[in-house]
Amino acid sequence: MSEIILNAVTFHKAIEKISKEIIEKNKNSKDLAIVGVHNKGVIIAKRIIAEIAKLAGVEESKIPFGTLDITLYRDDLDDFGSDMPVIKDTVIPFDISKKNIILVDDVLYTGRTVRAALDVLMDFGRPKSIQLAVLIDRGCRELPIEANYVGAKYPSKENVKVECSETDKEDRVIVIKGN
Repeated sequence: MSEIILNAVTFHKAIEKISKEIIEKNKNSKDLAIVGVHNKGVIIAKRIIAEIAKLAGVEESKIPFGTLDITLYRDDLDDFGSDMPVIKDTVIPFDISKKNIILVDDVLYTGRTVRAALDVLMDFGRPKSIQLAVLIDRGCRELPIEANYVGAKYPSKENVKVECSETDKEDRVIVIKGN
């Protein structure tokens, strides 16, 4: 059993909200770079770039973009046993020094994914700042990590699944009840 917490319309509005707030806080867009955390964070990051480009009147290609795979930085690798997750590419095709990095993920829950992503980023250098954007904030943190930009808050210990039209049938966020 599941409950829809964002449908296609509210999903897009959440992306717009995040994008507007990023522009508002980062007036100097030449120092801005967007980095998405695999899997859905990358898709959401690309949408944020498109929205920022539209709102700010800049070309999407002028906004530096990167992707992070945090698999090898996870603190729970032992829990996977022989079912290791697939490792994807980490691609940071720009110098992160003196950049305001917007780290993008789909769901913020315990904070452990973000902690791992910060470790990966720091291996590439020292950015001017790192700001966190998430589509959904579930609360229930285990680490002192908070998002700067949040599409929607849904405090819950139940599993939240983000579906994107690029990989799923539609844009929506659902809560899977009873897990």
